[in-house]
Amino acid sequence: MSHSSRREFLKTSAVIGAGYFVAGSAAADDSKSPNERVRFACIGVDGKGASDSGDAGRLGDVVAICDVDDKKLNAAADKFKNAKKYNDFRKMLDEVHGGIDAVTVSTPDHVHAPATSMALRMKKACFTQKPLTRTIGEARKLGELAREMKVASQMGNQGTSFSPLRKTAALVQTGVLGPVKEVHVWTNRPIWPQGMDLPQPTSPPPELHWDLWLGPARERPYGEGYHPFKWRGWWDFGSGALGDMACHTVNMPFMALDLRNPTSVQAETTGHNRESFPERSVIEYEFPANDKRPGVKMVWYDGTKLPPRDLLPDVQKYAPSGVIIAGEKGKLYAPGDYCENGYKLFGVEEPKDVKFEESPGHFEEFIRAVKGGPAARSNFPDYAGPLTETILLGNLAVWADGKKIEWDAKKLEATNAPDVMGLVHPKYRDGYTL
Repeated sequence: MSHSSRREFLKTSAVIGAGYFVAGSAAADDSKSPNERVRFACIGVDGKGASDSGDAGRLGDVVAICDVDDKKLNAAADKFKNAKKYNDFRKMLDEVHGGIDAVTVSTPDHVHAPATSMALRMKKACFTQKPLTRTIGEARKLGELAREMKVASQMGNQGTSFSPLRKTAALVQTGVLGPVKEVHVWTNRPIWPQGMDLPQPTSPPPELHWDLWLGPARERPYGEGYHPFKWRGWWDFGSGALGDMACHTVNMPFMALDLRNPTSVQAETTGHNRESFPERSVIEYEFPANDKRPGVKMVWYDGTKLPPRDLLPDVQKYAPSGVIIAGEKGKLYAPGDYCENGYKLFGVEEPKDVKFEESPGHFEEFIRAVKGGPAARSNFPDYAGPLTETILLGNLAVWADGKKIEWDAKKLEATNAPDVMGLVHPKYRDGYTL
């Protein structure tokens, strides 16, 4: 079966697939022909890549795997014994694109955009980990590409499909709090080092293909503190505590209040050397009024910083992460990253009936979309891209460290701070493209 005819076959099977995904029946899936299973290539197979490729293998067939660390790649090959192995995602996609339907991208942040864009241009559905990209311009571009190529897409912020988060967002939308004026969001991250100097150069581990790990980033020698996890704290590779966790913890107020296209952002930090993110940050966003709500201020706190105690004095101790939404009538407190611990209302009564759409599961939403069903909630053009843009704008203010950034979201332009535009549209090394 040709690739194009297979795509049409998958789409026409959506009626059957919808019956499975709505009912959530594994038996219904087992009854399908093997030809209906989505074929995956997985880029990054350790950490979140292990669970993402695991989901791909659970609901489809993993036919190719890629990782720059040979130990991680070989461990995954033991699980996916029929999958072709690669160290370079570009070579993998060039060689196997005719035999795959979808790609998972579970790499450090700086590789998300070049890997995903290459797959999108080949008209492959993409499941890419959060944050969707390292920079704002990359997020906008992936949304445009996914729409242009008319392929299914989803970001790996799994809380989007979590019923407690959806219910909490729907509750806010009932208007029970009155017009919302402020949102406060905090996290216990970073749990990796930040605010440090560059490590001493040393030889990379023999199993690590360092040049491929660098990908589109500027060349530098290997040092202890980059691979496999601490990359999150470096500007060239990660997006700090904000990029790591806000796609989760800001997700509920974003869904509830349509927190898109802020007009300004300003940060207070512990300072940084423009190599590593600061140890702590407090970032204030301003959102203009829209047809759903008045103007809103959102404040983000990381690195042990917390909202003021007098904001919600009835709560004896704030959870390590959470959200407070303050309206004219009342306030909502939702501890945790995904509203997984429920919520408490202050000053208002609980609405009797809060309606929201249940999800069949996060990866299940993606598979359903690949097969021609409705788009996943956290698809690139309509949700994941705008959410990522909002979040990453905060890092422009972190970089400026005190200066208020005036933002034109339509043009993707910091109108009063041209010096931060390198964080909006990054330059890639030769061999990589967006």
